[in-house]
Amino acid sequence: MNRSKSLAATSKSITAMARKQSSKTMLIFFLLLSLLAFLSFLPVFASLPSLPSYSHSYDLHFHLPRHQRLHRRQKIGVRKFEIAEDKFWKDGKPFQIIGGDLHYFRVLPEYWEDRLLRAKALGLNTIQTYIPWNLHEPEAGKLVFEGIADLVSFLKLCQKLGLLVMLRAGPYICAEWDLGGFPAWLLSIHPDVRLRSSDPAYLQKVEGWWGVLLPKVAPLLYGNGGPIIMVQIENEFGSYGNDKAYLSHLVKLARGHLGEDIILYTTDGGSRETLEKGTIQGDGVFAAVDFTTGDNPWPIFKLQKQFNSPGKSPPLSSEFYTGWLTHWSEKMARTDADFTAAALEKIMLQNGSVVLYMAHGGTNFGFYNGANTGADESDYKPDLTSYDYDAPITESGDVDNAKFKAIRRVVGKFSSVSLPSLPPNNKKTGYGSIQLKRTAFLFDLLDEIDPLHIVEAESPTAMEYLNQMFGFVLYVSEYAAKTGGSKLVIPKVHDRAQVFISCSPEVNGGQVSYVGTIERWSNQAINLPNVKCVSSTSLFILVENMGRVNYGPYIFDRKGILSSVYVDGSVLKRWKMISIPFHNLNEVPKFNPVIQVTSKFHKVSAGKKLEHNSVGVEGPSFYTGHFSIDTKTEVTDTYISLRGWGKGIAFVNEFNIGRYWPTSGPQCNLYIPAPVLRQGENVLVIFELESSNPELMVESVDQPDFTCGPGQASVHQNEDGKASASLLTSNPLGLRTF
Repeated sequence: MNRSKSLAATSKSITAMARKQSSKTMLIFFLLLSLLAFLSFLPVFASLPSLPSYSHSYDLHFHLPRHQRLHRRQKIGVRKFEIAEDKFWKDGKPFQIIGGDLHYFRVLPEYWEDRLLRAKALGLNTIQTYIPWNLHEPEAGKLVFEGIADLVSFLKLCQKLGLLVMLRAGPYICAEWDLGGFPAWLLSIHPDVRLRSSDPAYLQKVEGWWGVLLPKVAPLLYGNGGPIIMVQIENEFGSYGNDKAYLSHLVKLARGHLGEDIILYTTDGGSRETLEKGTIQGDGVFAAVDFTTGDNPWPIFKLQKQFNSPGKSPPLSSEFYTGWLTHWSEKMARTDADFTAAALEKIMLQNGSVVLYMAHGGTNFGFYNGANTGADESDYKPDLTSYDYDAPITESGDVDNAKFKAIRRVVGKFSSVSLPSLPPNNKKTGYGSIQLKRTAFLFDLLDEIDPLHIVEAESPTAMEYLNQMFGFVLYVSEYAAKTGGSKLVIPKVHDRAQVFISCSPEVNGGQVSYVGTIERWSNQAINLPNVKCVSSTSLFILVENMGRVNYGPYIFDRKGILSSVYVDGSVLKRWKMISIPFHNLNEVPKFNPVIQVTSKFHKVSAGKKLEHNSVGVEGPSFYTGHFSIDTKTEVTDTYISLRGWGKGIAFVNEFNIGRYWPTSGPQCNLYIPAPVLRQGENVLVIFELESSNPELMVESVDQPDFTCGPGQASVHQNEDGKASASLLTSNPLGLRTF
């Protein structure tokens, strides 16, 4: 072997080994450097709190759970409201919902800010509100989002005041609101649509409505910069049905318009049965619960967990009842302030979230009050005009009361921010006595109505089929009177029918006389007196829609005469129907023949006593009065006391204040918010169905009154002019009878 070659070979071998060793050294060096660099970041990652996630997916680059990466993004201003670890999280921090229901449609827009600020002073950080479909689409295809229906402005105002929103989009809402928020024109569709079901005809209408509504609120979702943190699907469906296909369809619709990030939720009673039927498991929908105030909440929250995905069940009572609803003829519902506050504290002590139902009730203006039923649909219980609900913020916005203070004390213990100072009550004024004059008797107006606006049919027609959704319908027919009288039977009338008869004008001047009332809840036959008419006797039946059922199995609640009418066992045929709709909260009837004629009579008869047919007769009549507010005086809220009156509806400056019925009680006074009034002359119009106050007087007072009811004495004038007290039992109209 050549030595030089051997040395050269050895030299090359050493050089190669050196290069390999150098490369290995460099590789080790870089590996150590990388390891040191990686270890230097570990304390940073370790300092980040564990945040919620919908899945524990991992990033291959950082080897970190997805929820930690979400937190890093939130650090640079990404808004997010989510559920994880059985908590609500707002922008990466645990969040306790301290909410309250406050319905924009029960408060005049001018008072929205006032009521929201009072809710904030109560310690609330979230407002929950329903959306009533019937307010926004009173006629098919006619959409209303102005005035009291300006939902978007209400939501933006919540955000301006720093309040989050839980939106209850329906389509069914309950809410003690007419037909549970469904528009009554759904009841005029043939064949009948099956409400709250997967009936394609019904779903088509829902898709049309949500196709308008949800795009309006989508920009106001929390992730889009708005206040809406959650959107509710349906409402307490587990207490009604078990149609999972229907609920899933609603979820699909909502996701299509609102996206995948918004929390959808359901609310159901805290029992296994209602949760099994009303929740939507597998669709990523959060199940909230409600239950009776005073019940132990934590076993119910434990049950709630079984209907949510693991880690996705923060305890939430989405309806914590601060009071309760009241029907006509009941005592005003009241709950103890300290008892309510103590029940609330049991939830909040363990970081439970809660929504007060109601924080502020407000008023069922117009004809939008709902109703309930008992064992069957005839066990009918209409709600008051007032929706005070014994809430901590009263109907008129007062907060200087025991319940507001007790709840505020509890909330203050858990609030992450100091509470605003307690605002004063709004000023209220009694403007004194208002003298009224009878301007028209309903039956005096009939001859003035254009026949083109009278519907004729062989059988009575439901109100909805007359394209009328609220108010009254007058049904007119004729029958042959018998010696000894006749018997009138109406098997199904919704809701209250006053019956009158009359001969032709040549017999007794066409005098209309009251003979009785048939009520849905106590349906009884009426004896028609023997009258000696030359020809047939005219029969007038004035039917009042007192509010559609909003809860339970009987919500498909058409109004008017819904059956045949029988006189002495024979079906009465050939009917005429006259609509008397009146103004409602958010709409004016296109044509109201009675109101048009009333206006005419008012101009003719104002200032003089009506004569001709109406002499000596009370009953369905229009009364008008005026009262003034000095131009130098501040216009404030007031109430009108209807003590001594019978039953009817009241309008102030053409605004429908709502129904009154002091003879049934308990509500005596109607709340009139200041925005309805004006400096100078104000006009009060009353449509009284029964008997007027004998002095034709109404009082404007400065406080509510819920002490009216059966057994209250009403003063009437005898024929000799002396006053006598009589109980309003028999002949409540005070009409002359045969």
